[in-house]
Amino acid sequence: MDGAWETRDATPLVVQRIKAADLRDVLRKGFEDFGAYRTDVIFLCLFYPIAGIVLSRFIVGNGMLQLLFPLVSGFAIIAPFFAVGLYEMSRRRERGSATGWADAFGVASSPALGQIVVMGLLLAALLALWLFAAHFIYLLSFGPEPPESLNGFAQEVFTTSAGWTMIVVGVGVGFLFALVAAVVSVVSFPLLLDRNVGVLTAISTSVRVVRANPGVMALWGLIIAGGLVVGAIPLLLGLAIVLPVLGHATWHLYRKVLPR
Repeated sequence: MDGAWETRDATPLVVQRIKAADLRDVLRKGFEDFGAYRTDVIFLCLFYPIAGIVLSRFIVGNGMLQLLFPLVSGFAIIAPFFAVGLYEMSRRRERGSATGWADAFGVASSPALGQIVVMGLLLAALLALWLFAAHFIYLLSFGPEPPESLNGFAQEVFTTSAGWTMIVVGVGVGFLFALVAAVVSVVSFPLLLDRNVGVLTAISTSVRVVRANPGVMALWGLIIAGGLVVGAIPLLLGLAIVLPVLGHATWHLYRKVLPR
């Protein structure tokens, strides 16, 4: 990929402060990348909503209805890993070497692949902890018996005090998990792709980006959360558009806060 990848990048990582107006610019560029790859990128990203539907059916069919919402909402925790191909597409288009949706698979030959996988495993572990916490909250609220049906479970959740307690506690705990994931990964994957740094450097730099731009990063998190909610409403199929746009935009956000 890049010539000098044998030694760690010694270039100081200087974090830039950005404004809310910059988010409009990164979203605009994200839409431009999305448009440049046309329906190819939609086809590529259909994998994500299809995988979500399959996992949801698996949960419903195996008596784990109580984990359906935590799994769907927890997708935001590992979404940055699944968007790595999109970052690579934007990276190549930026350099003028874009050829099509196959650019996404350039990640497989990246010298940073090992570091990217390690970072992905860390997010997967965080998702597993969230699912464990969500199941524990369910046990405290309703006991060990699994829900008998989706409709019955929904009615019990929204019409009982135990259900509302579970919602409030679950949303609060889920927010903390999502916050941790966002802070450690907001620019980690693009940074690993772009520069020869380790996982710890990528995570610490991501934390520094958030500390330098707390308000803007909070707004970015709300944009991502809102986009994922909107994309998930029509049977998760809207994610086929939301994910690539946000993925491409994240690359340009990285460029804003850590310019070369």
